[in-house]
Amino acid sequence: MATTLAHPGLWLTPTTEQYGLLVVSMLGAGLFAGFVAGMFGIGGGFVVVPALAAVLTLLGQGSTQSNIMHVAIGTSLATILFTSLRSVQAHAKRGAVDWKILKGWLPSVIAGVIVGVILTSMMDGRALKVVFGVGVLLMGLHFLFPVLAKKTSTEEKMPTGPIRAALGSSLGAFCSLLGIGGGTPAVLIMTMNGVSIHRAIATAAGFGTLIAIPGAIGNVLIGLNTPNLPLGSLGYVNLIALAAIVAMSFFTAPLGVAAAHSLDPVKLKRVFGVYLVITAGFMLKGLIPFGLLFGHHA
Repeated sequence: MATTLAHPGLWLTPTTEQYGLLVVSMLGAGLFAGFVAGMFGIGGGFVVVPALAAVLTLLGQGSTQSNIMHVAIGTSLATILFTSLRSVQAHAKRGAVDWKILKGWLPSVIAGVIVGVILTSMMDGRALKVVFGVGVLLMGLHFLFPVLAKKTSTEEKMPTGPIRAALGSSLGAFCSLLGIGGGTPAVLIMTMNGVSIHRAIATAAGFGTLIAIPGAIGNVLIGLNTPNLPLGSLGYVNLIALAAIVAMSFFTAPLGVAAAHSLDPVKLKRVFGVYLVITAGFMLKGLIPFGLLFGHHA
């Protein structure tokens, strides 16, 4: 029988095979996360959060189940720091990153992330699953049916003043709640305001860094004294998963950048959109009482 100690940061599982499952799964997630981070200018959270949540659910037991989404989101934000930096570096070599945009959005995005972290600490795992599932579904539908993408401006003019502050803080809060780097909404905002798609993707990778730093630190702090967390956790950031994901994404992020500049982006977005919709379905499964809708009772 497994032994679990009610001590902050420790979660003992019965076999080395289970530890191996966590590492191998996160290595695979890191390969995919790094690639899509480079390709779409996102931090890879859409891959990391569901993968880590699924593995921790398999390994979890008892009261730890309520903290799984918190750990998945916190760890995802920590990985985004590394994947986004790697992606930004690769894009910067091509001269595609707009540093002026990043500097202007810095204060409002960080303020929003702080609000998002506070909201995360107030929500339980079920609520976070619903928020993540709905958010991912909306992003998936955008990739599949990019209606707003057609409403781009021919003149480059990014929002400033109160509008930029409102958009930036909303972006930061939304992304920290989902554990994502904000690449998709950031690209949408920039392209709608006349920024070219390649420069928008490159700059969006930088948004991931702005979100990940305060997001990761915040999740470490709010989870520090939480008992029965997965083995190797520092607050709500699991260091084992972090190391495995970063190790792989370090190599695949530049490949994603190269693909973004050479492959058909429309077809790639459709494929990724399908992945996001399916992921949202799995995350929301069981959270809606479908049995009641069809007249079945437990």
